[in-house]
Amino acid sequence: MSKKPRLASNLTLGGEQAEADPILEHAFFESNDFRMIESRSEPRCFVVGRTGSGKSAAFQQLQESNAKHTIRIDPEDLSLPYITDLQAVRYLDSLNVNLDLFWIALWKHVLIVEIIRHRYDVSNAQAKDRFMQSLREKLAKDPGKRAALDYLDEFEGRFWCETDERVREIANSFTKRVGGEVGTPTGFPVGMKASADLEVVRQTKAEQADRFQRIVNETQLAKLNRMIEVLSEHILDDQHYTFVVIDDLDRDWVDEGLANDLIRCLFRTVLDFKRVRNLRILVALRTNIFQELDFGSRGGGQEEKYRALVLNMRWTKEGLVQMLDERIRYVSTTSGLDVSSIQALLPNTNRTMGNPVDYILDRTLMRPRDAIAFVNECLALGGGKSRLTWENVKTAERSYSSKRLLALRDEWKLTYPGIDKVFRIFNGVPARMTRLDFEARCDEVMMLLSEPDFAGVRWLTELSSNMWSPGEFSSFELYQPLARTLFEIGLLGCNVRASAAPAFFFDDPLLLEAESSFNSVEGFYIHRTYQRALDVQVSDRR
Repeated sequence: MSKKPRLASNLTLGGEQAEADPILEHAFFESNDFRMIESRSEPRCFVVGRTGSGKSAAFQQLQESNAKHTIRIDPEDLSLPYITDLQAVRYLDSLNVNLDLFWIALWKHVLIVEIIRHRYDVSNAQAKDRFMQSLREKLAKDPGKRAALDYLDEFEGRFWCETDERVREIANSFTKRVGGEVGTPTGFPVGMKASADLEVVRQTKAEQADRFQRIVNETQLAKLNRMIEVLSEHILDDQHYTFVVIDDLDRDWVDEGLANDLIRCLFRTVLDFKRVRNLRILVALRTNIFQELDFGSRGGGQEEKYRALVLNMRWTKEGLVQMLDERIRYVSTTSGLDVSSIQALLPNTNRTMGNPVDYILDRTLMRPRDAIAFVNECLALGGGKSRLTWENVKTAERSYSSKRLLALRDEWKLTYPGIDKVFRIFNGVPARMTRLDFEARCDEVMMLLSEPDFAGVRWLTELSSNMWSPGEFSSFELYQPLARTLFEIGLLGCNVRASAAPAFFFDDPLLLEAESSFNSVEGFYIHRTYQRALDVQVSDRR
């Protein structure tokens, strides 16, 4: 009898991140969300999801399957850190000048030029001249659109340069205009700051802001908007349908103070491009950043429109199992294994531990990254065996849980600095916390404000403000803000009846919003993903 194939010690189901996943293109699972992303008729264009939910993988697959029709714009290639660090931009921001029109013009310029370069393969001066001549002939009877082409001529020999060079040119031109307004036409004075002792014609701060606001408002949006019409009517057609994907819009690529404005203005720009036929612009954004976007005061009153265009990346158990099966089938063909499903690789179901697939997925936040990471931890312990054992799964869980808790900290540390100290306060809690148990831990969390090195004073003060205010407050008023935050980030779940299974954010996002719902909660639970890392006291591991 032939021996069963053994698991190699270096066997994995791929990388946890799309950019470092060697088998993504070979074993990509087309979920319903991906089909919506690839659909030309789907109106939703803002792809929002938690880190690890598959946004980048979906965009990468879209590029692979539509290589000749897809443009990728990476924010790190746009010189945005350079722009936001300009003295002129910082000065105007300190005067509360609304820079939205400047940011929108910048985004429109980037999109228009990248689409034209892609459509006509404009990579040198000769190609640009041929394109311009052809387009001018098409627009001979439309003076308005011909005038819009003058905007492109302003770039002279630099049209085909890398995007960051053209973006810097626009920013430098803007800087000179601002500098000229303060009497230094060669550029904005180095080191100049908004303070009362500066000799800027001794104007009041409000008067300065009004003057500079007019400069911002004089952007070339009229020509840019005409160019959007030209794109729709004369450049893109059915044969040249174009996807534009913009990913990695987190806060590492730009000054944090301006990130909200830049992303919000990108959303407004994408709305304007919705009228272009044969064009689909897709923007991926992490859930926590989307939640922080301020669509109110400067959002143009279009918050409802933005939210109607959001495609939330969500997974079911069935979808995650199919994703894992797709990967194990590919791995099987390259490693000599004879398995066609993840179930065949895992230990048998038994009364004590239950179904191994359910066991693993119950310890994820229903995201591909979590599921792949857990299985990879198991495979690392199964080298030389024909099948994984329950001992492998339980041993792998501790390492997996610790890494996932670190990943949760990293995902939210920009929004909630010091969140890792909050996690540790729940170390050793019982599997089911009563309301009194939970409120006692919340009291400890709020006392972090007394620690001199705690980095989260601002957000925790806001969430616990009623605790420090005079007067009588209900349990809802004292503890719901903190409970809702821990619920939203995925650490905490709760049940409303003693016999009900705990629900988490991906089950019911609005569970803790209403006072009546919060007051009906009978038990609070740390998600199973993090129980081993926090040494949660459980009676069994089912």
